[in-house]
Amino acid sequence: MGRRKSKRKPPPKKKNIEPLDQQFNCPFCNHEKSCEVKMDKSRNTAKVTCRVCLEDFQTSINFLSEPIDVYNDWVDACETAN
Repeated sequence: MGRRKSKRKPPPKKKNIEPLDQQFNCPFCNHEKSCEVKMDKSRNTAKVTCRVCLEDFQTSINFLSEPIDVYNDWVDACETAN
């Protein structure tokens, strides 16, 4: 007598988690990966600076904020100014 075939499916494969970017494209000079975000969570502030055109932006953050959130706030502020 033979064994019956198992109906059990293999477990799903885990997706690799890719970290978010820390450097972004500058909306003023359009250089790639020239803007860097520095976050000071103890003071609840974050600063974005461009190494090429020296533009900067500073905003307040909370404990859930990420560098991409600060960069998006900067882009939104640029769009509202124009």
